[in-house]
Amino acid sequence: MGATRWAVGVVGVVAAVAVLAGCDTPPAPASAPGPTGAARPAGPSRPPADRPPGAAAPGPAAPSAAADEPCPAGGVRVRQGGGDSAMGVRIMSIELVNCSAEPYVLEGHPQIRLLDRKRAPLEAEVLHGSGGIAGGVPNMDRPAERVTLEPGRTAAFGMLWRNLVTDPSVPAAEGWAVEVTPRPGAPVVTAELTHSVDLGNTGRLGISAWSAATR
Repeated sequence: MGATRWAVGVVGVVAAVAVLAGCDTPPAPASAPGPTGAARPAGPSRPPADRPPGAAAPGPAAPSAAADEPCPAGGVRVRQGGGDSAMGVRIMSIELVNCSAEPYVLEGHPQIRLLDRKRAPLEAEVLHGSGGIAGGVPNMDRPAERVTLEPGRTAAFGMLWRNLVTDPSVPAAEGWAVEVTPRPGAPVVTAELTHSVDLGNTGRLGISAWSAATR
């Protein structure tokens, strides 16, 4: 999977969130229980020398399509990309691969919907950009741009959220799949997740605009 321009490096995100937690925000509510699936890595790894500045370190291996699997009707596949967490703030990228034989054009923000373990939709407010969830996260609020993907190339968008329990009477929400409509009128494609989008009960998720991968 190609590294993507949208995502901030893991070390940068941790530093930015730490500054916010120390200077701008009141004491946060307790974090919600983390994902109950595969355990997170012991710690973030530094990007290799050939990864572009600001690109996210790869996350845990996500389910991926076999090379001989037919390309979906819409001409693209989506999959979980890299991500990290720090002090209750989470980031994750969702990658889109053009598996068709023609260029694929993206612009603006995708439409997304989170699904729980039983594939029921979660109620969550999807915000364009960081949405006040956390500041100082580069590329989450960058202007949308037109992205033309040649066959085999990759684009991505970022997701940002807080894992907090702000109301003990409201069950914590966890998304284990993301339905993505890449552009208006396109068929929905689904990315299965190895780590959940654990919103707690904040009910808010910020997403960035599409950005082309860099190699």
